[in-house]
Amino acid sequence: MTFFFETYGCQMNTAESAALQLVLKERGWTEAPSGETADLVLLNTCSVRATAETRVMGRLDLYRALKKQKPFTLIVAGCMAQRMGESLRERNPAVDYVMGTASRSVFPQILAAAEQGRAFVPSDEAPVFSFSSSHLEDGQFRSFVPIMHGCNNFCSYCIVPYVRGREISRSPESIVREIRLLAERGVREITLLGQNVNSYKWDGEGPSLEFPDLLELVAEECGKLPIRWIRFLSSHPKDLSSRAIRVMADNPLFCRHLHLCVQHGSNAILGAMNRRYTREKYLDLVAEVREAMPGISLSTDILVGFPGETEEDLELTLDLMERVKFLYSYMYHYNPREGTAACDLPGRIPEEIKRQRLGRVIELQKGHTLELLKERIGSRETVLIEGISRKNADELIARTERDEMVAVPGSLSQVGSFAELTLSSLRGNTFRAKELALCPGD
Repeated sequence: MTFFFETYGCQMNTAESAALQLVLKERGWTEAPSGETADLVLLNTCSVRATAETRVMGRLDLYRALKKQKPFTLIVAGCMAQRMGESLRERNPAVDYVMGTASRSVFPQILAAAEQGRAFVPSDEAPVFSFSSSHLEDGQFRSFVPIMHGCNNFCSYCIVPYVRGREISRSPESIVREIRLLAERGVREITLLGQNVNSYKWDGEGPSLEFPDLLELVAEECGKLPIRWIRFLSSHPKDLSSRAIRVMADNPLFCRHLHLCVQHGSNAILGAMNRRYTREKYLDLVAEVREAMPGISLSTDILVGFPGETEEDLELTLDLMERVKFLYSYMYHYNPREGTAACDLPGRIPEEIKRQRLGRVIELQKGHTLELLKERIGSRETVLIEGISRKNADELIARTERDEMVAVPGSLSQVGSFAELTLSSLRGNTFRAKELALCPGD
């Protein structure tokens, strides 16, 4: 039997889709080239923005029409499934199962029913979230390792706490076990993952651990394995401690890149967003990170057009961007999400003004990205070779520890290896290199 996945949204959804696909493959299922030919189609959905849900609704209309031509099992999973529940099936009867963020435990039962040509009838018991044992995508040398799930922050614009639930930290034993398994399967780089990764706290069996303790444990374990690079996503500024920064700075396994979500540069808007830090605190944190790790690259998220935002507030955001100079940013304008505190706030910004403000932010970020990348031309770098270029079969695509992309001549046999090269030129946001030298042991 065959399956096809469509995954929307964040890196956590990517990791969770990979975990579900492993379940399918262990049962003998194979991946279909498209949904049109699959026996099972799963849409792993996102609810952070309304546009993501609108896109899924359009895809469900397509699959509803397809179901009139041939039978297959259609599953909607993830945050949108959690938010809308069975109303999804009421709106689109072609959907066979709605599998929320806490319902993955029923997935094997759904598969067993599909394999036997019968319908699965879920129980009335409330589902309980559990972490999967592995999240490795086929053929990848980089892998996500979720360490916590959910969010307790309740930023006023964000629906994540409502669809992901309260924070749950994964046992350190389970994390280490997955890292060892990934190393056995050829993984060279891991990214510790969580909706608010640095709020990790383990109070279960064994010693109590907070995020810096886990970083030390993971670095110690990876030091015994072929895994040479460690990253983590996504960091909330209020929870990134000085101790975590020191652990990262003291161990070369941690890549010199940090995604630190600022969202806005105005204290008034940060307060209305319930971010629980100020621009001054954020700038102090950036200074501390850069002092501990000179040359580190920073990326961020920026949200403009929040209710009540003034031109002065926007200027403060642009000023913060000038002060920090992020390597890149995920930039978007505010869209109300029903059920969040900000949805009922006065002072809505007209769509045209939101788009104009977002355009100014994007333009400034483009300039900063180009400036920072140009400064790097001529530097000697270690990279992880990730794969063959989709544009040129004679070129490899590699990534620096600063999260910069490089195209360089090479062959398939070099994929998955670490190498050294010189950044010789820039095309768009991708560096070019003329040749590479594999690192010792690779």
